[in-house]
Amino acid sequence: YFEVETPILQSIPGGAAARPFITHHNALDIPLYLRIANELYLKRLIVGGFDGVYEFSKNFRNEGMDRTHNPEFTAMEIYVAYKDYNWMMDFTERLLEHCAKAVNGTTKAVFGEHEIDWKAPYERISMTDAIKKFTGYDITGKSEEELRTFAKSIGIDVNDTMGKGKLIDEIFGEKCEGNFIQPTFITDYPVEMSPLTKKHRDKEGLTERFELMVCGKEIANSYSELNDPIDQRERFEEQMKLSEKGDDEAMFIDQDFLRALEYGMPPTAGLGIGMDRLIMFLTNNASIQEVLFFPQ
Repeated sequence: YFEVETPILQSIPGGAAARPFITHHNALDIPLYLRIANELYLKRLIVGGFDGVYEFSKNFRNEGMDRTHNPEFTAMEIYVAYKDYNWMMDFTERLLEHCAKAVNGTTKAVFGEHEIDWKAPYERISMTDAIKKFTGYDITGKSEEELRTFAKSIGIDVNDTMGKGKLIDEIFGEKCEGNFIQPTFITDYPVEMSPLTKKHRDKEGLTERFELMVCGKEIANSYSELNDPIDQRERFEEQMKLSEKGDDEAMFIDQDFLRALEYGMPPTAGLGIGMDRLIMFLTNNASIQEVLFFPQ
């Protein structure tokens, strides 16, 4: 695969749900955004004919700080043509097993009171099944209002700006995420949570996406990439509606990216890994400040 560099200053911040930092370009007299992710540029390179590209990118997100979040952080993103999220799950667990051995000489790494075993294969559970397991509630086919009512009933702080995706994310984050200590793939996210992801080939209302959880934290996110420009435009338009409701993390419509998809992107699998968090887990550091020379 080919290592590349993509712009840090972007006219449209895309590729993730996050609030961007905004700056101004004096010569062009236009606003620019520090990148929140490099995804949409890397996928344009796949459109352009590269079979596989990756980048270690510095990303910037204008949001809260805690033990696992810094406003600037390093991510590794990789996109491989003619693959899907099932292939990427196998790739990810092999990659992380290799990293663990390279750093510690063994697949096992101590993190706090836990011993994490990075040896492949990792357990896999769908998001729907995870929520059912830890709350007893089946989110399948539920309306936004039903989800909001349920979230409130179990003590989760939700509000009217949150659409279905955000509500499900809050339920999962509050009630499920912390239970996954050993590396576990959470798969098949609802379509509302995944505006850049291909719809599931078998399961209505879901997408071909996984996140990797370790010690109750997400360290990797992956999709079978959405390559249908009509579907992608509709998903961006749904994001605009969320933005109008007051969701400051909703995505912009990126016309350049849509035009690239109209030329044609092969079926593609993408993966992003949070490098700072991965290093925390491999070196037994409980705070992101311990793996950055100059934390904010």
